[in-house]
Amino acid sequence: MSAAIQTQYDIFLDSKNLLCPMPIIKLSQAIKKIDAGQTILTETTDPGSQYDIAAWSRQTGNELLATEQDGKVFRFLIRKKA
Repeated sequence: MSAAIQTQYDIFLDSKNLLCPMPIIKLSQAIKKIDAGQTILTETTDPGSQYDIAAWSRQTGNELLATEQDGKVFRFLIRKKA
């Protein structure tokens, strides 16, 4: 994992082997359970999630801090908006 992804995160969300729109649905549900400023690290295997999570972040105002790909796994570190 990269340095940005290795940072402390508050929740880990495993969305591997789920297809659109499930990674976004699970992320939307999880973000409601944390406080502003806390972070979620989510992993997906759906290639479309790269675009979906970036768009979701822009639309919701939550901050996409880092992304990376490790083989077929995509990792996203997201901070809940204040």
